[in-house]
Amino acid sequence: MSSSKSRDQIWDEWRDLVNMAPQQLDDWLDTDESRSVGDRDNGESTGHKSGRRIVTIKRTKKDDLSDDQWDHMARVVGYIKRHCSQGATEEDVETSNWTYSLKNWGHDPLKDDGCA
Repeated sequence: MSSSKSRDQIWDEWRDLVNMAPQQLDDWLDTDESRSVGDRDNGESTGHKSGRRIVTIKRTKKDDLSDDQWDHMARVVGYIKRHCSQGATEEDVETSNWTYSLKNWGHDPLKDDGCA
């Protein structure tokens, strides 16, 4: 595994930061807003592709996760932490690219736990 964190640390941070349920994220990924943000890789943004992987991971039992899935979970945790620390740059946070990007990575900053 590429992360220096233990799986227990990754799991705890993942559960804290990835605050969208699989169906919520799946529904979000079907929106034009979701597809409107991020760096493109063959037509699909990195975050959008990550979101699809997150849905699969969230629907997988912890004991059944692959090494690749654990690595992706560590990447997701790192992305969310970095993105949250930058804060929203647009005034209307609800419809900002910042919020849309975070939601693609499974984190809804508008929920009560926000970017805490």
